[in-house]
Amino acid sequence: MLLYLNFKRLTETLIVMLSVPFALVGGVWLMWALGYNLSVAVAVGFIALAGVAAETGVIMLIYLDHAWQEAKAKCQEEKRVPTVADLYAAVMEGAVERVRPKMITVVAIMAGLLPILWDTGASSEVMSRIAAPMVGGMISSTVLTLAVIPAIYALVKQWRLGRGLEG
Repeated sequence: MLLYLNFKRLTETLIVMLSVPFALVGGVWLMWALGYNLSVAVAVGFIALAGVAAETGVIMLIYLDHAWQEAKAKCQEEKRVPTVADLYAAVMEGAVERVRPKMITVVAIMAGLLPILWDTGASSEVMSRIAAPMVGGMISSTVLTLAVIPAIYALVKQWRLGRGLEG
């Protein structure tokens, strides 16, 4: 509901919500690789992962929307209708602007969680189960945020552009 109130469109809300299952897949894979079972600690890790995945999806969409709005304004100044080429250039620009912030987010989360994941001291069994979904999910979330979300965004906007709903 909060995402819908933020974007005011169902398509953008669904694109952000799509980032959550993709991030969860990475968490499940790492849980399987480590041989961890589902527990309350694991559930806490997945909840935290879902929040981070949604946040990075929102930020990516904001960058993409900003780049697309700038491209449409430039086309309007030139007194022409935005084309699919303008859309693709805007999506590439918006996605490239997001690479560094996304990588900084991933590196910071990994730097904080990998020592917890590998720890063998007191309470390490619980803490490693909280950290594992986050570490695995950040890997798959990175791929999704930097590749899949811009592609889906471009497809949706291209469809809207073809229908005369954008521009």
